[in-house]
Amino acid sequence: MLEQRIQQHFIDSADLKYQAGPILSKPISQAMQAILACVTSGGKVLACGAGVSGLLAAQFAAQFVGRFERERPELGAIALPGDPTDPSADSAAAVDADRFARQVRALGQAGDVLLALSASGQSAAVLAAVLAAHERDMTVVALLGNASAGQPASPGAGSSGTGGAIGRALRETDVQIGVSHERAARIHEIHLLALHCLCDGVDAQLLGEQEAST
Repeated sequence: MLEQRIQQHFIDSADLKYQAGPILSKPISQAMQAILACVTSGGKVLACGAGVSGLLAAQFAAQFVGRFERERPELGAIALPGDPTDPSADSAAAVDADRFARQVRALGQAGDVLLALSASGQSAAVLAAVLAAHERDMTVVALLGNASAGQPASPGAGSSGTGGAIGRALRETDVQIGVSHERAARIHEIHLLALHCLCDGVDAQLLGEQEAST
């Protein structure tokens, strides 16, 4: 019974990835180009995530400043500190809704990119960060979902019907990478893969298409 449950996790994750690939390849490519244009012009990426998504934001920043799979010069990225243990962080009732916005206003400049993650699409703290980024004339790349939106969603991916309040706040010049699923765990898994794609794509643009060393 337990082994079957474990196997089902792998099956569900693989199925969602298979469905999401063709849909998300375009917005991920658009996000990649926005981030590449930012860092090659002397800008930086400010990354933030609601709750446990903050850990994904920190991982992205570490791989961007350090390395993903190949050695290269450092690229500018800062993970904005949050509280990954706050159960209300990825909701409209976030305890400190201005947590990320303060940091965006302090550190963000025109031409920078805000990389924002919320599996629910409803995080008040991430929403405030997006609005602060717009005030700073920053582009927003938002990795969103609709977990715990009130009713199960059909597994799939894309911007339509996904992203909640944060998705509705995005501008035409922003990029949304939206994953529609009722389980936050599945959304986090796609978000992690999308971040790996962003790192790999930027490296490929800067260093060429050769295979990464193992």
